[in-house]
Formats: sequence, structure tokens, C-alpha cells
Amino acid sequence: MLQLRLSRFSRWMLPICIAFLWGSVAGAQPRPQRVVSLNLCTDEMLLTLADRDQIASLSFLIKDPSISFMAEQAQGVPVNDGRAETILFSGPELVLSGTYGQQGQAALLKAQGLKVLTLGPWTSLNEGQEQIRTMARALGHPERGEALIARIDTALQRTKNIVQGKPSILVYDRGSWVSSTDSPMNELLIHMGFKPHQEALGLPHGGMARLETIVTTPPDFLLLDDDSDKAVDNGTALFVHPALVNAVPLERRLVVPRKLTICGGPSTPEAIDALAAEIRAKVR
Repeated sequence: MLQLRLSRFSRWMLPICIAFLWGSVAGAQPRPQRVVSLNLCTDEMLLTLADRDQIASLSFLIKDPSISFMAEQAQGVPVNDGRAETILFSGPELVLSGTYGQQGQAALLKAQGLKVLTLGPWTSLNEGQEQIRTMARALGHPERGEALIARIDTALQRTKNIVQGKPSILVYDRGSWVSSTDSPMNELLIHMGFKPHQEALGLPHGGMARLETIVTTPPDFLLLDDDSDKAVDNGTALFVHPALVNAVPLERRLVVPRKLTICGGPSTPEAIDALAAEIRAKVR
């Protein structure tokens, strides 16, 4: 799920790294006019915070509606193939990169004198908000960053302690992955009134949770992606395993669309509201 969740895409959901590869940013910067994004999460931030004519290209992932929160908004915007050579010859004034699988491209582009801003997955909601400010300033639109942060804060305020009795919950990802208790998604769940179940499984820092362990020590609730109701590969087959269904039945599974939780940023207010809706429907 999220960068917020720190899923395998982001680990909402793996440390944040905000690395300026040029100068310091104390305030708003001159607005770059050709900005290239190599990462789905920076794609969504760029679409939200920049003027359309500042965007030179986005990553091809932005067009995939199964994982992209802003696939519709990205219609008509050019996409790139992610190759450093292609990006270099497109003449960008600023390149936005992630920290997973793109270090080589970022290093090569920096070595060629390009300005590169590398943004990693959120490790907390506060750090995520600082990341929004960082990008908004780099794009020359600090007020848009503050507006997005205000939307996140408002969503947090209306969902504070909406869960009573501190039931346990486990954020369970495909491939048996369990996020750490201090991930942004678990921070959000605690904010809402849940108790993370990782410590009961001996995994406070996250890791692989064996099916047998969850079945013998089940949480009150599971938090899953929206494709968890079908076995499409080995990584998702365990979600429909009879033993797990018996231990944590469907009515105690909270489901949030994956495209809301892969990345922290523009989708975060909607992710918070979607989770709150599931809680109101299923948590008694």
C-alpha cells in the first residue's frame, strides 16, 4: 500500500530521502520550465504542484489506472522511458527521481550537470509534509504545497480517534509482507484509534509474517489492498487461504484502493477518507 502504507512499492507504507543535488532551498525557487519525473510518486506530486506547461514528461506508470491516482489528470502529458540518455537529450531544467531503482539514472544526470531532486518514501506523516514543501518550493509554487498539507491536516483532524477500544490491526501486503509499527500507515491507524498487531507477531520492525503465525495469533482486523479478494499470483494467494479467511473473516478486513496508498502526497487525503469509510462500515 502507501508510501504512506509502505508497501513493496514504497517501503505510505522505507526511509525518506530528500537529497538536493544542487544548493540549498530556503525559500521559493525560480520556476523551472522543463521538469521531468522518473517516478510515479513524483509524477503525482508534479501534476498537483506545478503548472501544466512546466511539465516536460512523466514516468509511464502515471498512465496505469490500477496504481496511478492521477491517471486521468495525466492525459495528454508526454511520458518518458526512464532512461538517463533519453532524459538528458530532452533538455530538462529539473529532474525528479525516486530512490528505488533510479539511483543510477540520477547519478548520471547529475554528473552531466542537471539539477536532480531525489525524493524517497515517507517515513512519517510529518516528514511527508516536509517533502511536499520541498517539492513545492523547487517548482516555484510554495503556496500549493501548503494547500495540499492543509488538506491532509483536515483529513487527519476529522478522523482522530474514530475507533473505540483500541482493537488490533495488521497491515498485510502481498507476499506476506508486514510493515513496521512506525510506518506512516501504522501512524495513521494509531491516530484513528487502532493498535498495530506487529509486536504480537514478533515483527515490530516489519518483515515477512508466516501464515501460520497470523492464524494462531490473529489481529482483530486486517488492512489490505483492493485486489486482495482474488488470488492472481503466489503473492496474493494467501489472502484467500481458508485458514486466514477463518481467522480474520471478510467482514473484519478493511480494504483501501492500492492507487491511494502506493504514494504519499495528493492521494493522502482521499486515502484517509477511504480508510475512515471502511472503519465506519466494518468496525463496531
